[in-house]
Amino acid sequence: MKIIVTGGAGFIGSNFVFYMLKKHPDYRIICLDKLTYAGNLSTLKGVLDNENFRFVKADICDRNAVYNLFEEEKPDMVVNFAAESHVDRSIENPEVFLQTNILGTAVLMDACRKYGIKRYHQVSTDEVYGDLPLDRPDLFFTENTPIHTSSPYSSSKAGADLLVLAYHRTYGLPVSISRCSNNYGPYHFPEKLIPLMIANALNDKPLPVYGKGENVRDWLYVEDHCKAIDLIIHNGRVGEVYNIGGHNEMTNIDIVKLICKHLGKPESLITYVADRKGHDMRYAIDPTKIHNELGWLPETMFKDGIKKTIDWYLNNREWWETIISGEYQNYYEKMYGNR
Repeated sequence: MKIIVTGGAGFIGSNFVFYMLKKHPDYRIICLDKLTYAGNLSTLKGVLDNENFRFVKADICDRNAVYNLFEEEKPDMVVNFAAESHVDRSIENPEVFLQTNILGTAVLMDACRKYGIKRYHQVSTDEVYGDLPLDRPDLFFTENTPIHTSSPYSSSKAGADLLVLAYHRTYGLPVSISRCSNNYGPYHFPEKLIPLMIANALNDKPLPVYGKGENVRDWLYVEDHCKAIDLIIHNGRVGEVYNIGGHNEMTNIDIVKLICKHLGKPESLITYVADRKGHDMRYAIDPTKIHNELGWLPETMFKDGIKKTIDWYLNNREWWETIISGEYQNYYEKMYGNR
């Protein structure tokens, strides 16, 4: 089995690469990544010499590069993690999100149509559903929840999802989509909430929290997410959407306080900043469908997962300090400059 994993040098993509190489050691995994600001080749250094792994630096919007890769590898499956994914950045510059998240998805599916594929899997987000009110804890996102986006980022992901389903209906492309809640765990890029708070707290820097920190997210440990995608691409029904949720709802401020407590840092480091434009209040996923059809349930409780995550950042300071300094972007040249 050959699988092209796009965006495999990013947070969730890299964890998926590690998971698949361990779970399916006879599979060939080809990672295609543009290495934008959030892609970090040093994350993958532990598998770069694996004979069943190949890294290719390319943009999913580059049709020639994508088609050439399909010609060479003739993949059985594609799992598309490649995306611009930071909401704040999408508010500042929406166009790049539309380019990568929608047009890049189209290029990948066109390649799948041209060269044939057993499964194209689109990794999406619960943010396509908009948000839920804080005073209705009984409400959850299901696969039938109407799309109701709040940001250029979530709109671009929703547009890609609709395009994927249209390619299935129009061309018969064998597709599936997963929509996950907020992930956390090793190799999470330091601009995101949990790693940012860990890094700042360790350096005794202010911990910036939007608004009052009352926003609620459903946190999913990244390895649990990888297990779910593995099940979907092998056993999930073609043309279906599967919600992947952690059943771990936490307010942002409670997470920040928990990190302070674990690291022995004072809560006086917390600084409240002006709220994000169009900030969603609550995300919460009902994963009943994937549980009933594929037997998946999240295995990692937040209290355990956050401890493992904090400990990972404590033990891997060089990884995130290199990112904060900007040096990580030179790693590709070090590895491939003379090849």
